[in-house]
Formats: sequence, C-alpha cells, structure tokens
Amino acid sequence: MASMTFDGIGKTYPDGTVAVANVSFTVADGEFVVLVGPSGCGKSTLLRMAAGLELLNSGRLLMDDQDVTNTEPQDRDIAMVFQNYALYPHMTVYENMAFGLQQRKMPKDKIEKLVRDAADMLDLSKYLHRKPGALSGGQRQRVAMGRAIVRHPMAFLMDEPLSNLDAKLRVQMRAELKLLNQRLGVTTLYVTHDQVEAMTMGDRVAVLKPVGNNEESNLQQIDTPQRLYDRPANIFVAGFIGSPAMNFVGVELRVEAQSLRATIVGTGITFSVRASAALSAYAGRQVIAGIRPEMFQVCSEQEALFNEQIPVAEALGADTYVFFDIASPAVTVSDAEEPDDFKHKGKNRLVARIPPAATPAPNQRLPMNVDLEKLHWFDPLTGTAIRD
Repeated sequence: MASMTFDGIGKTYPDGTVAVANVSFTVADGEFVVLVGPSGCGKSTLLRMAAGLELLNSGRLLMDDQDVTNTEPQDRDIAMVFQNYALYPHMTVYENMAFGLQQRKMPKDKIEKLVRDAADMLDLSKYLHRKPGALSGGQRQRVAMGRAIVRHPMAFLMDEPLSNLDAKLRVQMRAELKLLNQRLGVTTLYVTHDQVEAMTMGDRVAVLKPVGNNEESNLQQIDTPQRLYDRPANIFVAGFIGSPAMNFVGVELRVEAQSLRATIVGTGITFSVRASAALSAYAGRQVIAGIRPEMFQVCSEQEALFNEQIPVAEALGADTYVFFDIASPAVTVSDAEEPDDFKHKGKNRLVARIPPAATPAPNQRLPMNVDLEKLHWFDPLTGTAIRD
C-alpha cells in the first residue's frame, strides 16, 4: 500500500489549453479519495498523470514520498480500472484476470490461486469460463476489478467505472466497491462526474473546477463529504455538492437598530440576520445567500417569507420538490462580476424540499419560511464563503 501526493501538478497542452493548474493534495495510505467536477475540470487528466499516461508540465507526483514523476507506467505498481472495462472479448473471464500476471512470468500455481481468490471475493467463480460477451454490465465491471485486484498493486486508479451501468446497478456497485476498498485497504483515487456517487463513496472528496482566466488551481476544496456539504469553501462547491443544488439569491445587508437586516434584491422580502463578525463587515453592501432546498419549511401565511405560486412540483415518494420564481435576478458568479449585477431585472427560480402531504395544487401559492440560522453566505466578487 502507498500514499500518493500531487505536488503543484500542472498540465498545458500544445495548443495552449490549460487542463490542470497547481493542484496539490495527498491521498493517505489506504484512503479512498474521489475526484469530482464538471466536464473539463481536469479530473481524468489528473488520473492519467498519476498512471503515467500523461506527462506533467510542472509539479511532482510522489508515491510513498518517492518521486515517480518520470517513472514509466509499468513501473509504478498502479492498477487502473476504466470506464469501458477494456476486457479482451476473445478471452474467458479467467484469462482476462490472469493475463497481466502471465505477462509478468508468474508461476501458474500462483496465478491460479490469485485469480480464484479474487473471483471468490467478487462472486465470479461460476463465470470464470465465460467470455465477456456472455456477462452483464455489472459482471464485466467485476471482471475489470478482479484483473486489478490480482496484481495486489500499491494503488487503484478508477476512471468513472460505473458510468455505463443502469441506475439500479450503479447504486448496488457503489456499495460493493466501498466494501471492497474497506476489505482490501488499497489506496484508491476515483474519478466521477456524479456528485451523489462522490458523496456516498469517498473518505474524502476533491471538488475540481475548469481553470478560468483568473483561477489559480482546479482544486476548489478537498474534505469529507459532510464537511463539503456543511461548510463549502466557495459558491462553486456549494452549488455543485447537493442534489437538488443550493439556491442562491442576491441580498442587501444593512444595520438597523443595532441589528443586521437582509433584503433579497428586487423583492420586499426582509429578515434579521445573526450578526457574525465576518458578515457584519459586509453591512451596506450586497452579498449572496445560499439556501439548501431542505431549509424551507411550510408554514402559515403570517409566518411566511415566501408565498409564491408553485408551477412545478416533483413528487418523489418520501419528498416533494417544488419550484417557484421570485422577482430577483438569478445569481451567477464570474471573474468580472460586480455586485450591481443583482439590480438587473429578472427572475430567480428556487427549489424547496417539502413533505408530500404539503404538495400544493398546480399554480397554488405555498407559504414557506427558511431556517435562517443555516443560511450560507458568499462574497459576490470572489465567490468565497463568508464565515468566522
């Protein structure tokens, strides 16, 4: 087993495209770390650099504190599991799993034991003589995992291995992969674009963002799933982690009778805010408030902050998501954005999670308030979280 350290990693392609910039983090020995982010954020490039399939333009890659930046892929003792399984269709399951060991000239009896042990672990023993074409997607993914496991590598690299499976099987395989990691204790770096997958599988999750003109690094935050959800470092992480995504509204802050008051821009919705030192520094300015869907509470009209028509409701059994518009411009954060952008006319569509019993009829008004103690606050220019 081994730790894996990315030290100021950077990758720029010949056409000038910056794929990865100044990424630094460590995957501890035996840790399961997930890289998550939208398309073009550099997560697969980082994985390929870890495997030695992409050259670095800057920085270092360390395995157990040994510099392997210029080490050939075959000498890194890393096993990679691909999205498309990459199985040999003309070989049986046994032959696919044994192939890498045979190439290393390992004795047949040792190969037999390693393959059988991995097959038992993955419930593949009865399929060893079948070819991949006779297997389901989940079984093929297990074969790809088995081919990696038999090598007993220092680390696993997994590039969206579940993305080709149907929704039900993905949920099942998520649990199986997590249990397998706990059993083997192998350092694992896992790439996905699915934030639910990231949150349910990772010991820690690294949230990546495409590098913009003024971005210093793709890496926005790396932390445990719960801390990413509860304490996002910036508006990008806040909006990416959580499903449905966090709502954002522009808010004007002012001091009134020695307390801090907030008004949602473009509306008459006003409420008191707990005056933390960090937030109080923004008095007289505009900020961004983040409201998670579960912070909304159905209430009486007298208690309501929001009482809007509900044009769309999505019933999901245990919960209902209701969507509604407020007369406030939608919030986006960019490098060049100014707070005055909040004063532009427009509508902002919000989503709330409510109990099914409270689901309104189409276009009926639904009075709701918000758990104001749980609001998230962000700087409108930088997008960074405002907190003490």
